[in-house]
Amino acid sequence: MSICKKKERMQNLIIIGHPDEKSFCYNGIFKTIQKTLLESDYLNEIEVIDLYRDSFARPRTDLIEKYKDLVKWADRIYFVSPVWWFRLTPRMEIFFDEVLTPGYAYQFVPVVGPYAYPKPFLGDKKIRTYITHGAPSLPVRTLYLNSPKLRLVMGVFTFVFGWRLSLWTKTKQFWSVPFVSTAKRKKYLETVRKDIVKDLKKHQIKRK
Repeated sequence: MSICKKKERMQNLIIIGHPDEKSFCYNGIFKTIQKTLLESDYLNEIEVIDLYRDSFARPRTDLIEKYKDLVKWADRIYFVSPVWWFRLTPRMEIFFDEVLTPGYAYQFVPVVGPYAYPKPFLGDKKIRTYITHGAPSLPVRTLYLNSPKLRLVMGVFTFVFGWRLSLWTKTKQFWSVPFVSTAKRKKYLETVRKDIVKDLKKHQIKRK
């Protein structure tokens, strides 16, 4: 019996939140994700939300609705952002605030008294996140309790994508980016490339 591989069309959304197109986030991570998807043997549809190339002038109702449609459309979402002041960039935070809203992305379900839990509406999405730091790993993970990642995963993602370990393991942090060697940066990007290839392989369908 022969096994043939059937190509499956995946709908990929990349959300990039860096204002500088020459930055490691933009010209490195984002471009690596995009290039790997485009050059894969699998059928992929790719959409990009480029937060700093879109106009955020108010009113931005139409833009937010477009973003919501893209999130609904996507099977897999890739978030890319640096960490500034222990959170992601301002426009990425606006994306969370104005796109991942109650009633669309989640809803609180009462339990008892003032207690409730968030019921996610986007639990079918597969998520990968890459965040970059100017700081080294040790102080952020120890003195600051890994707060940027903890807040992002527990305070944002679990609300809208549900509680699952992969949200933590697939949120990767790259450290001391402005100060590391070119070889180290290439190693970071190879990690990204391998992640995307792994994602693609998981979606191949085998049949007799």
